[in-house]
Amino acid sequence: MHLILFIGIALLSFLVQWNLKNKFEKYGKVFLPNRMTGRDVAVKMLHDNGIYDVRVISTPGQLTDHYNPVDKTVNLSEDVYNDCSVAAAAVAAHECGHALQHANAYAPLKMRSAMVPVVSFASSWMQWVLLIGILTIESFPQIMLGGIILFAMTTLFAFITLPVEINASVRASSWLQRAGITTYETHPMVNDALRSAAYTYVAAALGSLATLVYYILMFMGRSRD
Repeated sequence: MHLILFIGIALLSFLVQWNLKNKFEKYGKVFLPNRMTGRDVAVKMLHDNGIYDVRVISTPGQLTDHYNPVDKTVNLSEDVYNDCSVAAAAVAAHECGHALQHANAYAPLKMRSAMVPVVSFASSWMQWVLLIGILTIESFPQIMLGGIILFAMTTLFAFITLPVEINASVRASSWLQRAGITTYETHPMVNDALRSAAYTYVAAALGSLATLVYYILMFMGRSRD
């Protein structure tokens, strides 16, 4: 049963990633009528919302797009930064959505940011603690329990991330339409791209939850022996 669950989650994750890759390749070939680059879109969205203390910069690599609340920068991968496609506009606006959340003290974002140090610690140690816990579950079950608690922190973080990412996409979609960046033809493409990206976070959260349940059942199974 556990094996079937993990195969199902792994298959779901693969399909979601495959779908996201295909969608962004497809919409990366559809250009905005006004030919605004990802950088242009990001700067306009920030300024339209009264945000002038956030810089938009280019960062190396692919899928490296993110908003950094520490130094207030919207980091766009080189392709997104320089591209004038529907896909680039969707990514740029989404990352600016996080900047808007930061400026408006969006509660889930504040909660996620507060959890970062704890989750960073948990992520660094949980696999080692769980491995040792599995090997010593008969003699020192407390180690396994500690690993489960650390893993639960990362699972909670994954679920808190969901409303943060979905809200950023909603802000992005709303502004792109309101500002006239997208048209009647291109706006559904933006929504499709943003929705596909959101599915990756849902799949990650479900996968984390399934793994957590697996470890809990393993621990409880030992307790019944």
